[in-house]
Amino acid sequence: MSLTELIAGVEHHEKTLTVFNADESTAAELREQFADRNVRVVTERTESGRPGEFLTLSDDDGVVTATDLDAFYDALETRDRHLTADERPYRSILDHLDETMFTSWSIERMVAASREIEDRAWRVGEGALYAGFQTLSTLKGELDLYERLGESAVDVHAYAVPDVDPPERSAFTLHLERSDEIADSWFVVFDGGGDPSQKCALLAEEREPRQFYGFWTYDEDTVDWIIEHLESSYGFVEQ
Repeated sequence: MSLTELIAGVEHHEKTLTVFNADESTAAELREQFADRNVRVVTERTESGRPGEFLTLSDDDGVVTATDLDAFYDALETRDRHLTADERPYRSILDHLDETMFTSWSIERMVAASREIEDRAWRVGEGALYAGFQTLSTLKGELDLYERLGESAVDVHAYAVPDVDPPERSAFTLHLERSDEIADSWFVVFDGGGDPSQKCALLAEEREPRQFYGFWTYDEDTVDWIIEHLESSYGFVEQ
């Protein structure tokens, strides 16, 4: 399986967010909130109107999780401030939403999401970070940041297609690959530094010029698979 096939697998599993006992404006607000995600938002009412306003998240196998609507909004506000906060309310439903497809993300949004994972690796201070830059010229714009990460105890691996001369030396491991998968993919993956709860990944492909489609995840198995794929598929190291 390739990175593209992994993204396609996530894309084909649409989730449904069902809003109970709330007015249509609430559902419309949530549809706008998740307009770039592979999530369908619908409304329903219980016969008694109890237990108040709440929502459920479902997939093909049924209901995955549920939460109170007010608490969910509080969690969204926390997520907006800290995408990868370690302690946040109702983490379960947000994590399941994380593993849905996002569409048409700009470079700015991709950079912001990447920074969250890079910052997590920096704060943990150990483990391994894997980052795909598509081209070496893109990586050169991030050299200062990745040199700093590479000089820490984090084992940093950068992947890129060589479209310019590589740096004379670097504090991280540079993988130069003439591969369509590397040319088309943007990824940042952290192995958690020995703590499974810290594992996270952002993976996307450029389907339109500078527009990215993909997902982020905190699922341990998915993170492990991406790392294993990178390590087994791309062994060349620029010395």
